[in-house]
Formats: sequence, C-alpha cells, structure tokens
Amino acid sequence: MASDLDFVIAVEQDQANLPFITPWERPQHEGAIRFPDFRHFIVERGADNERVGFVILQGCRNPHRSVELKRVVLLPEDQGHGLGRECVRLLAQMAFRDLGAHRFWLDVKARNERALALYRSEGFVEEGRLRESVRTAEGYDSLIVMSLLENEFTTSR
Repeated sequence: MASDLDFVIAVEQDQANLPFITPWERPQHEGAIRFPDFRHFIVERGADNERVGFVILQGCRNPHRSVELKRVVLLPEDQGHGLGRECVRLLAQMAFRDLGAHRFWLDVKARNERALALYRSEGFVEEGRLRESVRTAEGYDSLIVMSLLENEFTTSR
C-alpha cells in the first residue's frame, strides 16, 4: 500500500542492503503498486506482525506464464534467520499455484553470494550471466539470471 512506501524505501536505502540491490525511486514503487502486473508484499514476523522487509513479484499477468521475483529485501538485523528462505518458498508457491506460472525467475548480483547460495539450494538453476551490467560504487557487477520451472518445483516438493 502507499502507506508502506516510506518503510520500503528505508529498507532499500539501508547501507547494508545497497550493495546487493538496485533501489527504485519512490515514483517507481508508486507506479508498481498501482499496476496489476506487480505484487508488493510486506514481510512481517512475530505475534505483533513487525515489519521486517518486503518483496516484489513482477509478471503476474505475463501471457508466457513467466513470473519474476523482482526483489526480496529484509532489514539487516533480520537476515540470516531463515526469513529470506521462507519468503522464497512462499513466493514460489504463489507463482506456480496461484498465478499459474510455468517459470519463476530472478536476477541476482554476482557479489551476493549469500542469496546465490539460497536460490541454488531452493532449486533455482543458473541460466546465464549479464556481465558487468550493473554499475556499483566499486565499479561494475554482473547479474546472474536464475529460474525454477513448474515441473522442477512440483517434483521437488
């Protein structure tokens, strides 16, 4: 919701998260929450539903049944406790079971070794590499494109 955007932008702009994502400007988020092809979700934990991050799906109405996991971002203090893995699993279920996806895909910065390990352990397969395609504070980083196909998801569950 629009009322969540201050939180979303703060999580994206956190110095610990910036090396691993390409943050959006507020107008991009505002447009995406109004466009039916996108789904934004706030990640909450605990009995008090404390906000700890957010996720974005793109391609929810893709005629080729290809849904993109655009972004998973958690507060730094909530990383490393299994929440990211739980998000990825729930989003894969949503993509395949609710949105009818044939392909669930993402791209991840090559330097984000923790996320790469998570995605590989969840069955995502590397499809290719966009070499030095993202400018960073240190120079350039490559994006690794990964996907999970419907039949791979079904047989692994």
